[in-house]
Amino acid sequence: MFQLCSANQLRRMAPGCGMALWLLGGWAPNLQAQNGQAPQSIHAQALPDAPGYVSQEASGHRPAGAAAPSTIEGTVVSTNGDVVEGARVVLSEPGGAHSRTTESGSNGQFAFEGLPAETFKLTVSGPGMGTVVSEGITVEAGETRFLPKVILPFNAGVTEVRVTANREEIAEEEVHLEESQRVLGIVPNFYSSYDWNAPPLSAKQKFQLAFRSEMDPMTFAGAAAVAGAEEYRGIYPGYGTGFSGFGKRFAAQYANDFDSKMIGSAVLPSLLHQDPRYFYKGTGTVRSRALYAIRSAFICRGDNGREEFDYSHILGDFSTGAMSNIYYPEANEGAGLILTNGLIEIGGAAGTNLIREFLLRGLTTHARGNR
Repeated sequence: MFQLCSANQLRRMAPGCGMALWLLGGWAPNLQAQNGQAPQSIHAQALPDAPGYVSQEASGHRPAGAAAPSTIEGTVVSTNGDVVEGARVVLSEPGGAHSRTTESGSNGQFAFEGLPAETFKLTVSGPGMGTVVSEGITVEAGETRFLPKVILPFNAGVTEVRVTANREEIAEEEVHLEESQRVLGIVPNFYSSYDWNAPPLSAKQKFQLAFRSEMDPMTFAGAAAVAGAEEYRGIYPGYGTGFSGFGKRFAAQYANDFDSKMIGSAVLPSLLHQDPRYFYKGTGTVRSRALYAIRSAFICRGDNGREEFDYSHILGDFSTGAMSNIYYPEANEGAGLILTNGLIEIGGAAGTNLIREFLLRGLTTHARGNR
């Protein structure tokens, strides 16, 4: 997560404290139909499932012995990344014996619910656009299958697309995209995912994203800005003054950032199988989006696609506070400081999520749908 100010800074500095903004934030590779491409096919058995391509049991009551219904969901976008509203989506059984039709909504998403365990074919078309046709999409009883984004070309042809990448390869592409997300092209926004169906990250990818964010020049610049403000205001007098005092404050601030990111966004998420990213909602009323953003400071998405209590970030915040006792002046140590810093970090996460939800997408380069 990115921080508006460090915990210790927020506790000790006056309201005039400068913001040290670490913006750490999705996108998954697209089902892209290209003009002039020879017909290919989509093998759904190779497609990951989740929110983030994860299978999950369908909820609801059913008669004893009856198979749980299945669901197929997806998102339709154009070749420039904009969502396509009103695209015609047809789900049919092989041979075309039975079919169901729906249209993509304002967010480009579509869903077919109450499906039997079966193999289906998907046909997607839009006004003035091409048509994408899949091959077999097999769903098991009780499974929810989230398909990769379906990209409609701006032509009148029919194109079939083959997807061979596995879930880890798709997630790897997403990590690369997230590493390119920057507010105003400068400040990192690596931990904001703008693809609701983004696949979960592997443990290796969680460490890769955390380490990349901490090695970013803006992270060092932010730590230096906080250290300079602390030096100017005389915070942590035990560190002394001058270049030596500034160096100690900088080292402590960067150590806080590094520990927090590695523990809360890599180590614990890997051990607890939780996703460290913020998933942009972007739809609904202002109130519902605000509540979602605040709630996301306590609830995260598990690697299984289900909501879980965010043990990773919350335990990470308190663990970082405890570790800071090693390198902060003795006068600033103690259990009270750990508790205070942890609560401030959690509150800061809620505020950060509000900024992510309402402000940053339009300012972030390479965010899905942005140009």
